[in-house]
Amino acid sequence: MRFGLSYVGISTSCLGDLTRGESVDGIHDMGGQHGWGSVAIDPDEKVFASDWEARAFAMGAMSAGLSGTNLDAFRHALERLHPLEYLADGYYGRWLACAELLLVDHGVLPAGAVDARAQNLLGNEVSEPTETSGEKPQYERNGSGSIRSIEDPHGFAVGDRVLARNMHREGHHRMPAYIRGHTGTVVALRPAAVLPDSTAHFTAEDAQHVYTVAFSSTDLWGSTAEPYTLNIDLFESYMEPTS
Repeated sequence: MRFGLSYVGISTSCLGDLTRGESVDGIHDMGGQHGWGSVAIDPDEKVFASDWEARAFAMGAMSAGLSGTNLDAFRHALERLHPLEYLADGYYGRWLACAELLLVDHGVLPAGAVDARAQNLLGNEVSEPTETSGEKPQYERNGSGSIRSIEDPHGFAVGDRVLARNMHREGHHRMPAYIRGHTGTVVALRPAAVLPDSTAHFTAEDAQHVYTVAFSSTDLWGSTAEPYTLNIDLFESYMEPTS
């Protein structure tokens, strides 16, 4: 079951295509934004509130393998969902939409096939498309998982003050908007890993050193913020020296 806006009568055509290739901050990057309220945590919350959520989780997890993609491409697919659909579909609804997008993009499903099948299941007789477009990506991984050994020397050391680059890249990356342009301190060196910016687009692995960087909450959100230290892992190319 999918909860796209077309099923509840909301048109997104007036907003244009906001889902592909634009160098903008996506709706997925909501962390640290004001105005969304506190997170309500139910200690008795079930992993899956309904049976369809468990099926959606399984289909989402399988979609990367079926489409010949990877976890970073899956995350990028989530980022390419229409902003209104992203909010309206809910967590597992987004997983379903993401799975469909990957399978259509890489030639497993025809575009419009899911919507057509849903209409037929509702008793509306519509033709179901059969022609696929796109193909599975052709790329070679240099090992399992994401951790890699690289010979490049570390560009930073524990204790270094670093600036999170003010990045506005087109495509996928793992730099949260709320730390861009802010200064933090390297507190740990982590194993090198493949760069999601590249692997999401199947161009290369581009493995880099990874660092845990500590930021002050009041530096990020002002003097009225609850005081604490935020630790976040950053790839080396996301950082630059402060001087």
